[in-house]
Amino acid sequence: MAAEAYLRHLEQVRRLSPATVRAYRSDLAVLQVACGGGDAELADVDLEALRDWLWQAVQRGDSRATIARRTAAVRGFFAWATEAELIDADPSLRLVSPKRGKTLPKVATVRTLDEVLGAMAQAAAEGDPAALRDHAVVELLYGAAVRVSELCGLDIGDLDADRRTVRVLGKGAKERVVPFGLPALRAVEAYLVRGRPVLAARADETRAAAASALFLGARGGRLGPRAVYDLVSRRLGPVLGAQVGPHALRHSAATHLLDGGADLRAVQEILGHASLGTTQIYTHVSSERLTATYRLAHPRA
Repeated sequence: MAAEAYLRHLEQVRRLSPATVRAYRSDLAVLQVACGGGDAELADVDLEALRDWLWQAVQRGDSRATIARRTAAVRGFFAWATEAELIDADPSLRLVSPKRGKTLPKVATVRTLDEVLGAMAQAAAEGDPAALRDHAVVELLYGAAVRVSELCGLDIGDLDADRRTVRVLGKGAKERVVPFGLPALRAVEAYLVRGRPVLAARADETRAAAASALFLGARGGRLGPRAVYDLVSRRLGPVLGAQVGPHALRHSAATHLLDGGADLRAVQEILGHASLGTTQIYTHVSSERLTATYRLAHPRA
């Protein structure tokens, strides 16, 4: 099937993340159903069929962001099919979708994170292995501004305690070394000494592959993204008044770096963004910083 060949191309050639490939698989499956299911021929899909597919998405109430993503997936698929000579012409070239709404990421204040991390540190001090791990996870997510997939993929050997850096494998299988602070180091070291050995002892033979993993789950296996999402949602959701995940810590770290005077390109390197434009979303200025700048710079402040 052409769609499966394209997905293999995304995995093996373009080296997209598993999450992105899953999203594209879902998007192409929706298109296939809309165009007649498994009986539809690739060459029979024309511009009108694609426009009807978009209209159905609008009628269902799909968000603009979802429709824009699905359109991007379909355009990529038909561009690949045309290049592979599976079809004579690309029917998606004139397909227009609504632009994504411009929304700023949810960001926690420095004070809020100090309070959350302080409470987690107190819980970890009691020695519970899960509390020690959770504290280390949140400190490292914020301290190194890494993605949840990057954090869950970390092995013990990726951590350099002397230099206070961690080696992560980002999108497109691109490796980078990211610095982190002393609070994160202390939390991770406490977890490695008093928390991880207890969790590792719970592993069975089927979870032997997690032996090198930095963060372990309750049964000794490698900690998964869903568990991290649940953890961050429990800790940050109530104080931010919204449903948030690990990316909120990444957003917050990037914003606080820029608010502290960090160079935009340096933040780009830390975050592992391929484009500087992606990093620029974090240049929105906090009201506190704006007020402070005004009072320092304006002659009539």
